Amino acid sequence: MALTLAISLALSACARDQGDPAATDADADPGAAPTLALDETTLPPVNRFQLSDLDAEADACRDFNAFANGTWLAANPIPGDRSSWGAFEMLDERSTAVQRQLAEQSAANADATGPQKLVGDFWATGMDAEKINAQGIEPLREELAEIDALADGPAVADYLRRSAAKGGGFLVGIGAMPDFQDATVNIAATGQGGLGLPDAPYYTAEDKQKIRDAYVAHIAKVLELSDVPAADAATQAADVMAFETRLASVSKSREQFSRDVGLYYNPVTPAEADALSPNFPFTAFFESQGVEVPETFSLSVPEYHAEVSTMLAEVPVEQWKSYLRFHLVDEASPFLSDAFVEQNHAFYGRTLGGQQELKERGKRVLQTIDRSAGEALGQLYVKVAFPPESKARMEELIGNLSDALKVRIENLEWMSEETKARALEKWETFEPRVGYPDKWRDWSGLATGRDSYIGNVLAAREFNHRWDIGKIGQPVDRSEWGMRPQTVNASYNPLANQLTFPAAILQPPFFDPEADDPLNYGGIGAVIGHEMTHGYDDQGARFDPQGNMVNWWTEADLEGFKARTGKLVTQFDAYTTEDGRNLNGNHTLGENIADLGGLATAYDAMKTATDGAEDPVIDGLTRDQRFFLGWATVWRRNFTGEELDRRLQTDEHALAGFRAIGAPSNLPAFAAAFDCKPGDPMVRGGDEQVVIW
Repeated sequence: MALTLAISLALSACARDQGDPAATDADADPGAAPTLALDETTLPPVNRFQLSDLDAEADACRDFNAFANGTWLAANPIPGDRSSWGAFEMLDERSTAVQRQLAEQSAANADATGPQKLVGDFWATGMDAEKINAQGIEPLREELAEIDALADGPAVADYLRRSAAKGGGFLVGIGAMPDFQDATVNIAATGQGGLGLPDAPYYTAEDKQKIRDAYVAHIAKVLELSDVPAADAATQAADVMAFETRLASVSKSREQFSRDVGLYYNPVTPAEADALSPNFPFTAFFESQGVEVPETFSLSVPEYHAEVSTMLAEVPVEQWKSYLRFHLVDEASPFLSDAFVEQNHAFYGRTLGGQQELKERGKRVLQTIDRSAGEALGQLYVKVAFPPESKARMEELIGNLSDALKVRIENLEWMSEETKARALEKWETFEPRVGYPDKWRDWSGLATGRDSYIGNVLAAREFNHRWDIGKIGQPVDRSEWGMRPQTVNASYNPLANQLTFPAAILQPPFFDPEADDPLNYGGIGAVIGHEMTHGYDDQGARFDPQGNMVNWWTEADLEGFKARTGKLVTQFDAYTTEDGRNLNGNHTLGENIADLGGLATAYDAMKTATDGAEDPVIDGLTRDQRFFLGWATVWRRNFTGEELDRRLQTDEHALAGFRAIGAPSNLPAFAAAFDCKPGDPMVRGGDEQVVIW
């Protein structure tokens, strides 16, 4: 459901003993992971820092990204089935290769049960191209007929309720979310949705006209593939675009959400919501989902819901049917026959992302497993791909970064003792999670088989929806993970004050058991510091140690904080791409704060860890130089033009090359390491220098 995904992405940024992955609940399952094995010789290589990657022609003090990554970027073009290529993508390829071995072995095990059966069923049906192609549009015939039979607005509202109950709440849905005022309890929450383009501004911005035209053509083609005559499909496509443009006019942009997490939280009573949305009453909606009508729930972006209600009365039912028909088929396209898959790629992959080639079927099926039953696959992944030594070393690094952050907070010159005390209370309650969950999710009740790929997908969608809304009104389960172990990423959740570092990111260049301390502190150390600093970025700082949205700042300190973060906005606003477009420092502010604080904290931790030890000067590079090169290596990344354009509009992260230079240019240690002088582009001094955490 779009709502649940949006909430999780907005509230997570991007250690206790968690036991032995070989001694989990799966061992009680005779068909589980003990039968699995990993052939590491077939895995893609990792991307380690190498001296040969440096560009001797570039000046580290002018453009550190070019110096550290220029040679590598020139030698590593984007593969045809990708829209970007760098350290993250290379690790994702490696994780995918591990997952493929696990999926193949699971599918071959006729006696598998539990997580291995789920993975095997998805893999076997997803790889059966002959059966999928023979089915064509048939798996959707019944629901398409249901849409065709809709007679009026009330019938449409009833269909929306039935669809949402099966996990299809694309336009209006509900999910569980911790209460911003009492983060120990889950409340019901709903928000905006319903758009097929990446962000609301796409519907009106002058520079997005070609994409809008391509989207209308895509809508028409999808409708044609679902047996709508071409002339009718063209008319319906225009109607769908007009419908979504109207929705977009009352929708918030990604930038607005990224800079005001409070937009997700708008507690109302069901009676108040019903008055706002009389043609789609939420009292009836809760009842249709089998959820007890709550006393209050969060109705995010109320103007959106008011407009949906108005549209149920004003928009002709035929236009509603066109909209519903298209989105039913469009969402299902990746799981249908080749014609649907290829059309889906033509727009979402090639037009929006510049991805020239369709990913081969196995990679696509693994993406589906990850989205449908990702933790089941993760339970298998950690048994073969996460060495205990990595976990132990990570816990040591987290401890060192935590100590360094405490010292930095204590020594802040611009913050009062009162606010420092509150910041340290939050620091003390950080909960790091490494590798994989303490408690694996229970998948009993999800029935999958070898008959239908899309049948398995739809069963998982409904199962996951029921699981999610079953948490409404219940205590928050702090053992749940929002990321799967096989995900190459890390996160911070302000509603639980938790830091999460999945197993898959704990590999080079982020974490390298074979590398020296400086490279690891510049890589995974800075990632750890980054996630910790998210607790104190412009949105994370709005939550207290218990995860409640409470102002714990003095007025003077908050004003000082805003002044400093404003300088960071100015810094990134001034960066331009090769074709002259400016970055959006406001949209990317939270991530830029985390980068700056994370890198500074990691540097302090590295210096403490190596205090008193002679600088080894490896390959002619000092300890400090290797630290900053470890940081830059993480951010080597090429983008297609289309993907770069999409990220500039929708991504709360700055483009990777600017992340490589943004934080270091504010650190005197960087200038000292590379003998940079005042006035050099990589030296921000005086009023330009940004110091926050």
